[in-house]
Amino acid sequence: MKKLTSVCKHAHLSKSKRRVLHFLGAFLVGLLVARIFYPQSSRYQALLCDPYGQITINNASDMDCTDCDHLASLENFRVSSMGTKGPSSSSKKLLFVGVMTAQKYLDTRAAAVYETWGKEINGDVAFFASETAQAPSKARHLPLVRLKDVDDSYPPQKKSFYMLQYMWRVLGDRYEWFMRADDDVYIRPDKMERFLRSINSSKAHFIGQAGRGNQEEFGLLSLEYDENFCMGGPGIIFSRETLRRIVPYVQTCLRNLYTTHEDVELGRCVQRFARISCTWSYEMQSIFYHNFSGGQAFTESLKTKEVHNAITLHPIKKHQHMYRLHNYMRGLEIRELQQRKVSLYRDLYSLGSVSHFNFNKNTVVDVLSQKKHFSNLVSKADYFGKPPSCNKYRPRSVDDVLPWDFISRSIYSSANLNPRRKLETHLKEGLDDIIRELIRSSNSYSRERGRVIEFQQILYGYYQLNPLYGPSYILDVLLTFKKYRGKKMTVPVRKHAYVQQQFASIEVREITSHGYTEKTEPNLDLYQRNNFKNNHENQQLSPTNVQINMVVPLSGKLDAFIRFMNTFEEICVRGPDKNLVLLVVLFAKIGSIEFNQTLAIVNGLKAQYPGETVNVDLLHVDQPFSRAKALDLGMQRVTMEELLFFIDVDMIWNAETLQRVRLNTGLQKSVYFPVVFSDFDPSVMSALGKKSTDKSFNAAERDGYWRLFGFGIVSAYKTDILEAGGFDTSIVGWGKEDVDLFDKFVQHNENISIFRSPDPNLVHIFHIVDCDNALDEARLTMCHNTRSETYGSVNQLASLIYHYKTSIFQYVLSKNSVNLGDNN
Repeated sequence: MKKLTSVCKHAHLSKSKRRVLHFLGAFLVGLLVARIFYPQSSRYQALLCDPYGQITINNASDMDCTDCDHLASLENFRVSSMGTKGPSSSSKKLLFVGVMTAQKYLDTRAAAVYETWGKEINGDVAFFASETAQAPSKARHLPLVRLKDVDDSYPPQKKSFYMLQYMWRVLGDRYEWFMRADDDVYIRPDKMERFLRSINSSKAHFIGQAGRGNQEEFGLLSLEYDENFCMGGPGIIFSRETLRRIVPYVQTCLRNLYTTHEDVELGRCVQRFARISCTWSYEMQSIFYHNFSGGQAFTESLKTKEVHNAITLHPIKKHQHMYRLHNYMRGLEIRELQQRKVSLYRDLYSLGSVSHFNFNKNTVVDVLSQKKHFSNLVSKADYFGKPPSCNKYRPRSVDDVLPWDFISRSIYSSANLNPRRKLETHLKEGLDDIIRELIRSSNSYSRERGRVIEFQQILYGYYQLNPLYGPSYILDVLLTFKKYRGKKMTVPVRKHAYVQQQFASIEVREITSHGYTEKTEPNLDLYQRNNFKNNHENQQLSPTNVQINMVVPLSGKLDAFIRFMNTFEEICVRGPDKNLVLLVVLFAKIGSIEFNQTLAIVNGLKAQYPGETVNVDLLHVDQPFSRAKALDLGMQRVTMEELLFFIDVDMIWNAETLQRVRLNTGLQKSVYFPVVFSDFDPSVMSALGKKSTDKSFNAAERDGYWRLFGFGIVSAYKTDILEAGGFDTSIVGWGKEDVDLFDKFVQHNENISIFRSPDPNLVHIFHIVDCDNALDEARLTMCHNTRSETYGSVNQLASLIYHYKTSIFQYVLSKNSVNLGDNN
């Protein structure tokens, strides 16, 4: 009995020992599993560098946190646990973007990303580089994370997977979404936010443009028939749940690489351990857009449907184009805000109509006078709030009726000197904008309706420009209707579109000594009276008292010179503007009548005002006339930083002209090429029985035309002219020297802006243009074209033909020796 008891005791003890051993074994197995799935090696802890604040983790002394101060712009946080539970979605930020970059791109591409969309993203962005990466001196503000044991070699597989580890272990409980991006991708922050807000972030998502390799790689990427990957270039988005599933297996994925493509291996890892694939959706090609042009992508016009529809754009190889693209996107945002403002004004206008309020009555303003700026709001609603209509503008007389231009392959207009011409660039861009918005609005519910509409061409249309409200269009458009749900079909359809683009409010940007100030004023005249004239000295590029050196080439034209000197005497001798030096470059033989008379006029003016300084110099040149040579000689008489104004003796001008020269010309900033008004031939006016308006400032359509292609009148600083290349003094005779200088400024001076504007106080008095047949063919053609433009307007020449049709007909017959016989 005792023996049996003893045996039982030993058996009992053995069972207890076995339980302890089982417990210890289970504990060790669990510890091993935890070690595998949640590694805590010092190598990984280097990835847990907390540049944003503090982090609670064991063996923190082993962590490499150099360069972490660059991320101090993000809020501090403490990671206490990395389980599936975390802060509520409302306390999380929307998106964290990890940008993979390299040392050689930190001060170019990475800096461009951070200074454009990186600062506007709803969330945060950081740049992940190699262990030895150093922030460049010009971009020390970059939030840079250095990954230990990672270099900048290609393909960046290790860098990509370690970046995902960092995102989850350090930031996993702080954001709803995570994005892997390259340093040559552009992200539209506003569209990205709207896109992510429409998706449930608590589920596992792997979002991007799905791919299976190009034609050469198809079947060589070890992908199953139902497997794909998200293309890395346009960007890849992970939900928090997706990162939670794949990060424990990062080392496993790195040990089992089948290809050298980082995005392919990332997609394989997500497919294997997160059990999801990249989004199979056709529209992802346009949302996450990759341009296959390589280095030429997005270097030309940005007015394309691909640019407008995309959330991400890739690749932007030259970092300068990142800034260009960002400015364009900001412009689109401004247009959207302006459209929203117009829509609100229309709602206010409709509300006033329903409530029987008359916005033109002061009673409404009196009733709601306690509302700030209500009177301004009411006046804008009366203007911007009117709904689109072809009858919005009501002409008061027949002369006020606005004509419609016909649009086909060309544009036909009765109000233009060229009745049939090619579509101008501004009209092409306007039509492109209209068609793009028309297709976008037509396809806004295409997914629900299972159909899509595509643009083919504009068959014909009508265009009218209303100077008060904006352009109007009536278009007949050919479209393609595609139904892809139910009974599939593809049919061509025609659609009539009635479109009116509303002008935005007048916006004035003031340049003062303190920088830029922007104001919007409905009454520009009032704004000019209260601001421009009172703060005149702070708004021009050159000071109001800067000396102008006016250079006038002269050869013959004594009557025109007398008129010119009378203007100079009135404005710069007897008038208030004493800061003008006139330099006359005379081409004449010494002792000739022309030389003596010109010298007498100059000396006579000086003798007439003995007590005053008459700033007139006469430079004589005994050579054949060359305008380029004259301007170059005049330029040599001034110092490098003096202001020059080149003008012809046939021009009439006044004090306001000189002020505009000072306002619009800046040293190393701007050159001014005013558009002058040129008189028509007065004999045409006399033949029509109308009085000529010679020697007067009258920019009327019947009296002349704006010389849009004339560049001879220009103001600039000497140093800017020389840096552009100066005058080509080899040009002798009529023309081309002005176009040559203009082209040099366009091609060589990128930092100097060219300002062109019609100047109503610069009028070219008519004179016969003599075209020397010895000129080369190009200049002779230019001369004949200039001569033909001075005859008169199209309407005036048509009137001449109508009134003198018999004489003209007989003249043509005599010139062509035509014998019409009995049918004459």
